[in-house]
Amino acid sequence: MKPWRWPLLLLAAFGLSSQARERDPWPPPLLPAVQQADAIHVYKAQRRMDLLREGRVIATYRVVLGGAPVGHKRQQGDRRTPEGDYRITYRNDRSRFHLSLRISYPNEADRRQAAARGVDPGGDIMIHGATPPGSRTDWTEGCIAVTNAEMEAVWQRVPVGTPVRIGP
Repeated sequence: MKPWRWPLLLLAAFGLSSQARERDPWPPPLLPAVQQADAIHVYKAQRRMDLLREGRVIATYRVVLGGAPVGHKRQQGDRRTPEGDYRITYRNDRSRFHLSLRISYPNEADRRQAAARGVDPGGDIMIHGATPPGSRTDWTEGCIAVTNAEMEAVWQRVPVGTPVRIGP
């Protein structure tokens, strides 16, 4: 086989042919407003994330969390996933974790409690991809992670401004 064909075979083997990329827009577009989530609820103990529309669950995902998932995030580096009410503030289609949605942590209460203890509250908490399918190990630095395929589905349903409630 000619050496120049190896890269093409690898791309095809992983479903990344140039023809497929031309057909599939990147990033995946938002669905029409009537199909978008108007809220996200995360249940840390259950490792579950629900997307809601008008109070009804429209999609459910198994998630992995920070490496020390019990309790509210208190400071940078504690590997905890925050708990509380936040919003999606940014959609990153160039994330090193496939796609990501930035959560508005830290909020004012988080900043106050960190300042009272003289610590940095941390930041850059995301909902993102890059979890291997079937993984049950909490591995993030405090983020909420799903598989890449699931993240593409979430990405299509969640606009900036969507409220996020993260519970214990």
